[in-house]
Amino acid sequence: MSLRSDSFEVVSTPEQAVDRLAALYQQATTALGDALKRYIRDRTRPTAEETAAFHYPELRLTYECPGETPTSVRAYAKVQVPGVYSVTVTQPQAFRKYLLEQLRPLMQDFTVVIEVGVSEQPIPYPYVVEGGDELAGSGVTAGELARVFPSTDLAAVTDNNADGLCDWEEMDPWPLALFDAARVDFSLRRLVHYTGSDWRHIQPWILLTNYHRYVDQFIRHGLDMLTEDSRFERMVLPGNVVLDRSMSEGDMQALIASVQWHRYQMPAYHLQAADGDGITLVNIGVGPSNAKNITDHLAVMRPHCWLMIGHCGGLRQSQTIGDYVLAHAYMRRDGILDRVLPPNIPLPALAEVQQALQEAAAQVTGDRGDALKRRLRTGTVLTYDDRNWELRWAQERPLINQARAVAVDMESGTIAAQGYRLRVPYGTLLCVSDKPLHSEIKLPGAAGAFYERAVTQHLHIGITALELLRSELASLHSRKLRSFDEPPFR
Repeated sequence: MSLRSDSFEVVSTPEQAVDRLAALYQQATTALGDALKRYIRDRTRPTAEETAAFHYPELRLTYECPGETPTSVRAYAKVQVPGVYSVTVTQPQAFRKYLLEQLRPLMQDFTVVIEVGVSEQPIPYPYVVEGGDELAGSGVTAGELARVFPSTDLAAVTDNNADGLCDWEEMDPWPLALFDAARVDFSLRRLVHYTGSDWRHIQPWILLTNYHRYVDQFIRHGLDMLTEDSRFERMVLPGNVVLDRSMSEGDMQALIASVQWHRYQMPAYHLQAADGDGITLVNIGVGPSNAKNITDHLAVMRPHCWLMIGHCGGLRQSQTIGDYVLAHAYMRRDGILDRVLPPNIPLPALAEVQQALQEAAAQVTGDRGDALKRRLRTGTVLTYDDRNWELRWAQERPLINQARAVAVDMESGTIAAQGYRLRVPYGTLLCVSDKPLHSEIKLPGAAGAFYERAVTQHLHIGITALELLRSELASLHSRKLRSFDEPPFR
């Protein structure tokens, strides 16, 4: 039996499990970091005993199912068949709240044995290099370090669990969560690169937009929240620029002016609350590739929900510039996920999200009943990967007509498909900014007036919807998103 097998200990509470995970992770990363520094300093190679310590901690659950199988209406934190489940864990202290949310109901409702120990999965050395400048001037190359220390093995970093490509009958143990430690670490580094801020700032309620004007309004909203008696305490901007409610408005404005958001491909803005239940806005830019890219990485944070709020082309004569479209269905012509989630697979609308978006629209606009129906249309949103799809209108018209599509964009279908695929509740509320089939196109003057008028209200509808969903969190994580073979953790 290996030393790592001997390291497993049974814990009696969720808190003990997370504490031991955190202690083992700290020991491993400290040992790896110290060994890296020694090698960079004087080329001292780690011993075999030291290398054996460079491993992720592992969380293991054993369920023997004594007597009758317990039932639960929850979509997560439950085991369906007896067996052993396990997952390697990274950054357990940062993910403490999430881990406890999964373990507490599991240990309360099921007779399980929880063990924590050292896994067989080594920690790649790049994941303990925080600043990225440790190699500067040392003469040591990344390739040289990869020959001495554990490095990234992309063949082992997959989404097979999420995509249902694992044969559970051949697996032992079964996965306890969708993503293992290496997959999570891979995405955490990508989040820093794309969003321009530390991944630890990302909040569990996420808005995704395709226009920077929404960012301006989100910052204004954040300033209002920090200067009022709200639940929010700080706002973090790209470059890890922090606005704190103790600052004067002048100081905050000076910091906002200093932010170089254009340095980052998909800059993120985080409005943080004391309980960690804040809101993150990501400007994903235009196109389904960006939409897939950022949601691939945001998913490892296990957010409670992500909503797409952006602009679309209205396809119906009855629509007016500035009207809203609440997507009840998606016609995916983007092609970005066809290999792992074919477009013939339906994406169900999540009732809790749909109701929250509609109620938020009513609250913010002040319209209800027929008045709201004149402003808010539900229906199918068509997502393309080609911004100039209009040039193929003669070929595309019959299919669009059959689908009864009411709006067209380049991101919503991808974001919804990613939510379905990665088990993150999703929704879409778009604002009609042009009507390409009815000669109402985006001209500079008209577009500017539209943006000024519509963006503020639209953003506040998205924020209000997330606040409504916070009060319904227990029912938000829908069983519609769960497959036959599903890990216990959401």
